[in-house]
Amino acid sequence: MSMRICILETDILRPQLIEQYHGYGRMFRQLFARQSITAQFDVFNVVEGCYPEADQAYDAYLITGSKADSFGTDGWILTLREYLLSRYQNGDRLIGICFGHQLLALMLGGKTERAAQGWGIGVNRYQLLEQPEWMSPALESLDMLVFHQDQVTELPDNATLLASSAFCPNAAYSIGEQVLCFQAHPEFVDDYQLALLNLRREFLGEARYQQAISSMSQAHQGVVVAEWLLRFAGQPRAQNCLAA
Repeated sequence: MSMRICILETDILRPQLIEQYHGYGRMFRQLFARQSITAQFDVFNVVEGCYPEADQAYDAYLITGSKADSFGTDGWILTLREYLLSRYQNGDRLIGICFGHQLLALMLGGKTERAAQGWGIGVNRYQLLEQPEWMSPALESLDMLVFHQDQVTELPDNATLLASSAFCPNAAYSIGEQVLCFQAHPEFVDDYQLALLNLRREFLGEARYQQAISSMSQAHQGVVVAEWLLRFAGQPRAQNCLAA
């Protein structure tokens, strides 16, 4: 029996991008379809107030990226925080990407804020500090596509830092066998990143834009991270997997 993963979609794409890319839920489905580990995926757009029925059970809940602030006070963000806290307290596995990475850190006692370093865009390289068994295949370093202006500046007390860079010190973390988060976007493809950069070119400034474009000549490893996410979600469950 394959895993069941709930994708909580936390954004509605810009009008110029919807026709081609649809949404982050679809991007993740396309990413995971390239894996040998099989899983079933249900997508719920929480911005629109869509959530699973109470009797639906999943092996993991994945929270996507968003143009919204994780520390925002929009009604849908507050509702999502309450929902995720109940899932965490229930012992469910949670996977956070970008906005999800920040929201879970904030919700579980860490700190998220505008990064003094400015926008992270293009391909960024991270040092891997820990590589648990589920991080297979192993890598010497990690290159990933990013697009963010906020960062996790303090991890929750019980978190383990997995990946870091000078620009983004808290780039990935886990909490026991229950929470796994990455600031970068494994689901992004070059065409989507380029479309985002072109839409925001004037805002970002020409120098920063050109730096990001240049960085994209470097291969990135979102497909490897996708395998890690599925291996993490598929770990045998302990008697009590609720993180202390």
